[in-house]
Amino acid sequence: MRVVIAEDSSILRDGLVQLLEMRGVEVLAAVQDAEALLAAVAEHRPDAAVVDIRLPPTQTDEGLRAAVQIRRTAPGTGVLIFSQYVETKYAEQLVGDGGAGVGYLLKERVVDIGEFVNALERVAAGGTALDPEVVAQLFGASRRAAALDALTPREREVLGLMAEGRTNHAIAEGFGVSERAVEKHIANIFSKLDLPPSESGHRRVLAVLRYLDRSAR
Repeated sequence: MRVVIAEDSSILRDGLVQLLEMRGVEVLAAVQDAEALLAAVAEHRPDAAVVDIRLPPTQTDEGLRAAVQIRRTAPGTGVLIFSQYVETKYAEQLVGDGGAGVGYLLKERVVDIGEFVNALERVAAGGTALDPEVVAQLFGASRRAAALDALTPREREVLGLMAEGRTNHAIAEGFGVSERAVEKHIANIFSKLDLPPSESGHRRVLAVLRYLDRSAR
């Protein structure tokens, strides 16, 4: 797996490079600002880009805006947002654009490098890896809360796990129920959100996120 990294903290950037390389990931470039990130993606065409949201010069949303641009100009490159913050303004555009290969993880909630690498691999392969807190805040940004309120607490849990990229089997194991029970929850979710079910894990998640993106406009 070939990646580029955009992180303004030199300590975090160098540490992430070392950890990824120890796991066999080829880090093609590690940069500190959005302009250098876009240049690195254009030059190397990596499998994925790991991007912090707040980059120089303003430390606001340069990284997230660069990620949205990467999704347009280099659709073959997966984008994994790795940040301390949830920014819904551009996040909805990023994850709801109808494309696969998107992730959004919160730094404080990633405690295992193996899980991080697995998430990065899913994103590079065209899947999704979304932190439940990110999903929850995207839900909160939706204006059609009534449709989401129709979901039961368990259905919301299942939807959050789907957004993380979990398979039906993984969800069933986590809850200690059968896959058939999980399939029933998923069928109910799509029915209540008026979305067609899909056999593809990340496609069903993206369908939900497209719904959220449309309803938040």
